[in-house]
Amino acid sequence: MIRSSKIMSFFSSLFVALMGVSISQPAFAQELLKIGFVYVSPIGDAGWTFQHDEGRLQMEKALAGKVETKYIESVPEGAEAERVIRQFAADGYDLIFTTSFGYMNPTLKVAKRFPKITFEHATGYKRADNVGSYNVRFYEGRYLSGIVAGKMSQSNVAGYVAAFPIPEVVMGINAFTMGMRSVNPKAETKVIWTNSWFDPGREREAADVLIAQGADVLTHHTDSTAIVQAAAEKGAWAIGYHSDMSKHGAKAHLTAVTHHWGDYYVQVANDVMEGGWKSRDVWGGIPQGMVSLAPFHDAVPQDVRDLVAKTEAAIRSGEFHPFQGPVTDQDGNVQVAAGTTISDGDLQKMGYYVEGVQGKLPK
Repeated sequence: MIRSSKIMSFFSSLFVALMGVSISQPAFAQELLKIGFVYVSPIGDAGWTFQHDEGRLQMEKALAGKVETKYIESVPEGAEAERVIRQFAADGYDLIFTTSFGYMNPTLKVAKRFPKITFEHATGYKRADNVGSYNVRFYEGRYLSGIVAGKMSQSNVAGYVAAFPIPEVVMGINAFTMGMRSVNPKAETKVIWTNSWFDPGREREAADVLIAQGADVLTHHTDSTAIVQAAAEKGAWAIGYHSDMSKHGAKAHLTAVTHHWGDYYVQVANDVMEGGWKSRDVWGGIPQGMVSLAPFHDAVPQDVRDLVAKTEAAIRSGEFHPFQGPVTDQDGNVQVAAGTTISDGDLQKMGYYVEGVQGKLPK
């Protein structure tokens, strides 16, 4: 009996010990959400891709221990993009962000073959059950930066280096021009197209030409810092894009229209992990914290800063829209009637220059 009692006691103690071990060790390690990013240009230290990568890093920090990310940079739009996106899907990535307009159709094509994977495409307009789209309202920041350009220009000519004549870029040119002319009715915008998102050499050549043509303020819708550098070297002003580019030309950099993706990336990753993700079109701007201006150059007068702040507050509250009528194109046609505001649908298919933009829009 005594021996039996000891044996029973031994097994009882062993059971308790084993239970203690099983309780202190998780039965299964949490599976990380694998997230891939496809970038159209090098990350560098400023620009479009840099801002997206800053958003990726913010997401990694906010969701530490829950996500695993990987990026591929400098991926050309077209067949190569499709190959890279497909490889991410084949490698078992749960969520894939494709961050350039020309990735739209490749993303949709791959998504059709991998219906259980979630895809998010930046700046496009096509969606599917497992493909969402997202963008920022660049034009809000563009209008504000136009106010700065209009006040700071002495020649009444601004130069604009642009990548491709798609609505996203065209609405930025128009908003910038309208911002300028709201404070300087004589101001005009000259545009040079590079037909590339990232080509520092071509961007620099375009900047030099615009300065030679009388532009004393430059801005751009391209990815590199070449325009800011050119302005600094040639004694012109510059307004950066995507990022604060002041370190690349501090004496020229008036401000920059900057974009912020981190909060959105955190939200999407959480939605996927919690099973609440749904395909939708997201277009955030100043009210959502996705667009802002970089700090001003010391040369920007206080009254200009105050006017920009007042206009920004009106955009934030919904009191003002950069494309509220009347808006007239360069041929004198009324595109947005007085007392009305342009619809998002019309913005997303914008195919005309407003009054004040020189030249003809490429078809």
